[in-house]
Amino acid sequence: MSLVIEKSPDIAGEFEIRPMSPVLAAEVIGLDLRRPLAEPVRQAVYDGFVRHQVLAFRDQALGTDEQIAFSEQFGTLERHIARNRGSDNPLVHTVSNLGADGLPSGKVNSTSWHTDKSFRPEPSLATILHAVTMPPDGGDTCFANMYAAYEALSEADKAALDGLRVIHSWELSREKSGQKATPEEIRDAPPMSHPLVRVHPDSGRKCLFMGEHASHIDGWPMAEGRALLARLESHATEERFVYRHRWQKGDVLMWDNRCLLHRADPNFDAALHPRVLHRTCLRGTAPG
Repeated sequence: MSLVIEKSPDIAGEFEIRPMSPVLAAEVIGLDLRRPLAEPVRQAVYDGFVRHQVLAFRDQALGTDEQIAFSEQFGTLERHIARNRGSDNPLVHTVSNLGADGLPSGKVNSTSWHTDKSFRPEPSLATILHAVTMPPDGGDTCFANMYAAYEALSEADKAALDGLRVIHSWELSREKSGQKATPEEIRDAPPMSHPLVRVHPDSGRKCLFMGEHASHIDGWPMAEGRALLARLESHATEERFVYRHRWQKGDVLMWDNRCLLHRADPNFDAALHPRVLHRTCLRGTAPG
């Protein structure tokens, strides 16, 4: 893959989409996300999003209402799980290592590979994450390319996965991490069955669809299904498929949950430095 800079018309000039790695991801230079995007610009951004899977919009300063307005230009916002904390708006989730006292707790969440909202009937299309306060170093977000992981499988492995479905469950993913979902959370997010190999609705390419919320293979014994998912995740998150985003002040990341896994890297002193981000999610379509 050649790292070619793409230039597109903006309302008042041009913006650039610059690939950041041969694996995935590009940075977007020259847009102010506080302003509505003209339709040609919006379409160019969405096309770049599908092509690169992660877009990093540089030098942004969004309030929560502005983040919602930007996000809604690309689809319908998804509510967060019933246990959402840190915001009085159900469409904005504060991702934070802060404790109830407002100080760094030493704990970083979402460090396992996952795709957002995969336990929903219509899993997330995209996540938009805005860096509010970040540590001086570290606190990276890592992404694994599920297109490339699928395409690297042998033809025999691809044939063996064809037609398999996976149970995605918030309750069972909490159990796997040693936590317990509340009755309200279980009612809010009952288990869902989705294809293990899905066809991306925009690109038409096949990719693996799994992660932390993927509990087991539908119709298989629990242990056997989880062993297969663990083997696939180990393969899919090899370094050759992974892009690591090192956050810069003012970054807004928009990524494609339909063809990526992601995780937070706790590679900073989480008991000393705050890490606070605002998250919105766009509802997708039922996987096919």
